[in-house]
Amino acid sequence: MKQFISFVIKEAKHILRDKRTMLILFGMPVVMMLLFGFAITNDVKNVRTVVVTSQMDHRTQQAEERLAASEYFTMTATVPTPKDAEMLIRSQKADLAIVFSKDHAIQFIVDGSDPNMAQQWTAYAQQVVANPNVSLVSQKLLYNPRMKSAYNFVPAIMGMLLLLICAMMTSVSIVREKERGTMEVLLVSPVRPLMIIVAKVVPYLLLALVILAVILLMSATILDVPLQGALGWILMVSLIYILLALSLGLLISNIAQTQFVALLVSAMVLLLPTVMLSGMLFPVESMPTVLQWVSAVIPPRYYIQAMRKLMIMGVGIQEVWHEVLVLIGMTALLLTISLKKFKTRLE
Repeated sequence: MKQFISFVIKEAKHILRDKRTMLILFGMPVVMMLLFGFAITNDVKNVRTVVVTSQMDHRTQQAEERLAASEYFTMTATVPTPKDAEMLIRSQKADLAIVFSKDHAIQFIVDGSDPNMAQQWTAYAQQVVANPNVSLVSQKLLYNPRMKSAYNFVPAIMGMLLLLICAMMTSVSIVREKERGTMEVLLVSPVRPLMIIVAKVVPYLLLALVILAVILLMSATILDVPLQGALGWILMVSLIYILLALSLGLLISNIAQTQFVALLVSAMVLLLPTVMLSGMLFPVESMPTVLQWVSAVIPPRYYIQAMRKLMIMGVGIQEVWHEVLVLIGMTALLLTISLKKFKTRLE
């Protein structure tokens, strides 16, 4: 046991002494959280709006005043005809035009180059210009009443960061030992090969828990994303996911022979599918059937779904049992394959 603890301490010191590793471990989570929390956002703000004044009356003036007073829209111009409004949109001087017709109908001319944002702009404009005395359009937003995109991005960033950091750093650490020839020295020591692998993984497990705590603290304080669910269940599901990521890192270390290959495999195999197919940016239900099948084998999909339910919706663990069981099954499978391949390679 003393030898095992000595290996853990040795690996921990090696990590702490490596400034580049520490920068990746703690710099990347902070930067990603700030970028996705503030810079990269789907929130509707400052939509450049044009009003067509061909039919101006008291009702139209009230609607225009509500638009001007709204934080979502910036009134840029008033034009006499819809054609003039369309020209402003085509010349990238406006995003949205509102036309009031004589029969009190409302037409929206919108820049549709980004369909998702176009739908949001139109929906927000409908809310603002609707007659406040008539319940023409009303909605009740559950879980995210202020419609902040950070509510959606924080669980997604947690899933991406924990997977990348744990898998990438674990695989690179083991491959580094192989490249330097020190793995053979470790294997001839009295400590069993399994204990060597566990000793190299434990420091990254502890660091991943620290990174998780930093992310949760930043989300609650800086990004103002409340933790609606039980913190204990959030930590438990996250621990399962971290073990899965570490197991994936072990598997990559068995495949890669150099640190460059380990980094390349981690980036190509983990980053792109996580961003594109896990539901992080795009709903899985909106994808083609083939991509939905591919998404079914991507671990971050289930962790992100579980975190959105636990953190944002505040449900109990019974509502995420499906995601938890899938993560446990994937962890067991990856860990079994990784250890088996490692032992076979040693022989």
